[in-house]
Amino acid sequence: MTPTRLLLVRHGETDWARDWRHTGRTDVPLNAHGVQQARRLQNILPRDGVVAVWSSPLSRAADTAALAGLHVDRFDDDLMEWDYGPAEGRTTEEIRLDHPGWEIWHDGVHVLAPADGTIHQPGHDNPPASVGETVDQVGERVDRVIARARTVEGMVVVVAHAHLCRILAARWVGLPASGGRHFALDPAGWALLAWTRDEPVVERWNPPPP
Repeated sequence: MTPTRLLLVRHGETDWARDWRHTGRTDVPLNAHGVQQARRLQNILPRDGVVAVWSSPLSRAADTAALAGLHVDRFDDDLMEWDYGPAEGRTTEEIRLDHPGWEIWHDGVHVLAPADGTIHQPGHDNPPASVGETVDQVGERVDRVIARARTVEGMVVVVAHAHLCRILAARWVGLPASGGRHFALDPAGWALLAWTRDEPVVERWNPPPP
């Protein structure tokens, strides 16, 4: 058994998150509501036993950590959000106009790439070169995070993104990466991953703000 615990923190609201747009590698900042949410975390997060704070390098996560009063020890590219490729900046409803019934957990983002490989991202001058990641590729990244965390005695705070945190929770308890579909996490929501005897558990998940 390992004494490691993980405190997962999703960044506060952005305009794209508010509008349900897939926000992967685009560095969308917190909006005014997201700033307020992040500041409220100062009085909400359980901090006993925290020995390290790791964050995605994207500003919405880094700013959430700072506003929550967390000093980041490590900015980790493995904590960046799912690379959505051709889904970036688009809502599920918009995508379904061309791909009826599309669902990211089941269908992924590679099916959205045109046959010629040319990706045009709405609202952006420079379309992404990437065709995106599979859910299992994101799972491989969070597996590396978990492996590093398990070398630490104490609580590691991870400040990251919705899908990333959901996939990390699934992998923590031994589910496939696609099991992240079963864990909903609000903007500025948090969760505690821990152990009961020898079993990894989700001790707390997305508690409502006081």
